[in-house]
Amino acid sequence: MHKYDVTVTSAASPEVVWRLLVDARTWPEWSKVDSLDTERSAGLDPFGDDGVGAVRAFRTGRTVTGERITEKVEHRLLAYEDAFNTPIHNLSARIELEPTASSGTVIHWHGVYETNWLMGLIMPRYLQKFMQGMADGLARHAERQKPTG
Repeated sequence: MHKYDVTVTSAASPEVVWRLLVDARTWPEWSKVDSLDTERSAGLDPFGDDGVGAVRAFRTGRTVTGERITEKVEHRLLAYEDAFNTPIHNLSARIELEPTASSGTVIHWHGVYETNWLMGLIMPRYLQKFMQGMADGLARHAERQKPTG
């Protein structure tokens, strides 16, 4: 079993960060994924509030990975597992949001997964760096958003 574990603090509120997390359509704006593959996704909310059971398919280069939302606690937690993913299997991930004293958000994004022995030589270092970029992108993009009432 391999893991990744990244944490970043954003000046944006948990509500603003949350809006970006639950709306798969925003991910290409702030993350390292190139696009949302709507044909391979399932159960996406038309208003951008994807729920438990939704499968969000993201394309990065030639690779498309599918993530099924398994748990959702408003403004606090989004958990997912792999629905389809060629390089890794048995992925279980959590994105936890914690408010800061200064109205910002600590984003803790962590997961565990398995891979074959060859990918196991490169995937842990690669995925740790990739996920740090995801969390950093979310934090910085959230800071540029206008809060909604």
